[in-house]
Amino acid sequence: MKLPLLAACSLFAVIHVTQAQTTTPPVAGANAQANRQQGRGGRPTDQPDPNAPATKYSYSETFAPFFYTKNGTEYRAASGEPGPKYWQNRADYQLDAKLNDETNEISASEIVTYTNNSPLKMDFVWMQLDQNLFKQDSRGTSIVPTGGSRNGGRGQVFDAGYKIKSVKIVSATAPNTATDVKFMIEDTRMQVFLPKELGANGASVKLKIEYAFISPDYGSDRMGILKTKNGKIFTVAQWYPRMCVFDDVSGWNTLPYTGPGEFYLEYGDFDIKITAQANDIVVCSGELVNPQEVYTPEQQKRWAQAVQSEKTVVIRSKEEVTDPASRPLGKATLTWHFKLKNARDASWAASSAFVIDAAKMIMPSGKKSIAISAYPVESDTLSNGNGWRRSTEFVKKSLEYNSNKWFEYPYPAATAVAGTPGGMEYPGIVFCGARSSGRGLWGVHDHEFGHTWFPMIVGSNERLYGWMDEGFNTFINGLSTANFNNGEFKPTRSTDMHATGNAFTMPTLEPILSNGPDNLKERNNGTLLYSKPGAGLNLLRDQILGPERFDRAFQTYIKRWAFKHPTPDDFFRTIENVAGESLQWFWRGWFANTWRLDVAVRDVKYVGNDSTKGALITLDNLEKMVMPVILEIKLKSGKTERVKLPVEVWERNTSWTFKYPSTEEIISVTYDPDKVLPDFNSDNNVWTKKQ
Repeated sequence: MKLPLLAACSLFAVIHVTQAQTTTPPVAGANAQANRQQGRGGRPTDQPDPNAPATKYSYSETFAPFFYTKNGTEYRAASGEPGPKYWQNRADYQLDAKLNDETNEISASEIVTYTNNSPLKMDFVWMQLDQNLFKQDSRGTSIVPTGGSRNGGRGQVFDAGYKIKSVKIVSATAPNTATDVKFMIEDTRMQVFLPKELGANGASVKLKIEYAFISPDYGSDRMGILKTKNGKIFTVAQWYPRMCVFDDVSGWNTLPYTGPGEFYLEYGDFDIKITAQANDIVVCSGELVNPQEVYTPEQQKRWAQAVQSEKTVVIRSKEEVTDPASRPLGKATLTWHFKLKNARDASWAASSAFVIDAAKMIMPSGKKSIAISAYPVESDTLSNGNGWRRSTEFVKKSLEYNSNKWFEYPYPAATAVAGTPGGMEYPGIVFCGARSSGRGLWGVHDHEFGHTWFPMIVGSNERLYGWMDEGFNTFINGLSTANFNNGEFKPTRSTDMHATGNAFTMPTLEPILSNGPDNLKERNNGTLLYSKPGAGLNLLRDQILGPERFDRAFQTYIKRWAFKHPTPDDFFRTIENVAGESLQWFWRGWFANTWRLDVAVRDVKYVGNDSTKGALITLDNLEKMVMPVILEIKLKSGKTERVKLPVEVWERNTSWTFKYPSTEEIISVTYDPDKVLPDFNSDNNVWTKKQ
């Protein structure tokens, strides 16, 4: 979508001494010690504490069983991986389009081969007609508030939507024979009725569709037309009828495209031909297979240099943009031919205004791939040369880092295009704001190309679970930004999770696990799709599991579900099974509900009123969320010690008292001193010795 903490806790209490070491281990808890006495006939001490303050916390609710509402199946295993009979349908596309620069019309022919790998037969199929969003009577138009929305068309009135000229079935035995079939269009969906039932377990059908549409100037911040001094820049997306996903979870996924929610698509191969005026340069998802027909001999030499160069090589300079000799002469139009394997979508851009540069990317396996940038002269001159001339460097470094960290970049090229969209991602190509520069340009490039992993590789349902691509991507962006150029754009201040946690857990917010972006207030999208789920992964990595366990589990999730369709349960189960930790309390508190965290340090007492015999420290959990406990204890001698307690101290308690092996007076006890947990109320986090 558009671009808008923190050390492992063991299962036992641990002390880390920052200024001096102690050899005395802490006692697990005064409560536990008393329970052992009860086992020998002693009095139980885990009865309600009469001094405990009122609390909203219910351990029976937080640690309740049955977070997962269904068992694993032969399609999706309880371990979070695809089951032994997991299946997925496939859509392969042949697309032949023509761009009219004057009228902004794109006319095209599509042949889609749809393979039904499901165990069910079909007598109809569903397709997505996303351009119909921009019609004045669309559902998406009707829900745009009077104040406007980034997901609408910004009031543009034009001859919008698909003009479907024909839908035909191509004969399997006679490829040149096609027969008209009945179809029905409902808003942004088209149902095609098959004259003959499509068989299960690998049967396929070939549909041929002739269509056209006028490109909007502003296409819901995902496509559009940017006017520059040297010509229009067309960023073209949602430009062909696309197969809806048929899966084992919902059957046909036919939620309409209303603007906020993005996409859920089948994987397949693409063969794309785009005809444009000869003075246009076209860039597209995939690999250009006819460069000799569309670039000059000099430009082809420069491409050959770029393929071998880790430094950016200019293919068409800003001085050459207005030079007719920078385009092949003697033809009115040129046809550009691209191919892309195993992708869920494809997009393209075209302009006579493009400056083009490129550089080699180094992939872990040694596979060849190239970073490319296409932008107007205006974008090159931003911020004293810190504008789009660094674009290819940013693309290269972002993709190389994530390829080494998570899963190798799968496409032969990665192209960044300066255009109308503020930032939008597609396989092998992204559209980013033409006025971005410096830190902002790095951020939008890193984010949009970060979407390569979510949802291009891991093909989750963005229409329902936008947080599974935006939030996961926000998380990996933090690591790649810290890595880039020795931290050139790394934030200079650490996150205060007390303040951030307050914002993330406001009662006015919806849960992350809502029914897609369409079910959220637009003002909350940044928090609930991006920031809060991204911060949740940081909490898991840095405070709950530790980097090693988390990274292994996250890498496994990507590997298991690469080019497949996971659900939230598949993610939750994978992390738990690979990390070896029950995290249902965390999923329940952070993702499924709008719970808050508020832990108070209530009291410190000494055993026998003697500080040398140990201290009993009491904590209260006042809200519904739980986290592991981090305490900083300052002693009279000046020593400072850290205590970490596992989340299990809250598994059957609203208050918790544990014995700390003090040998001197305690001056203060501070809960979460580094502000790495989302405790929204810092006022009760510190106990201080009374003077």
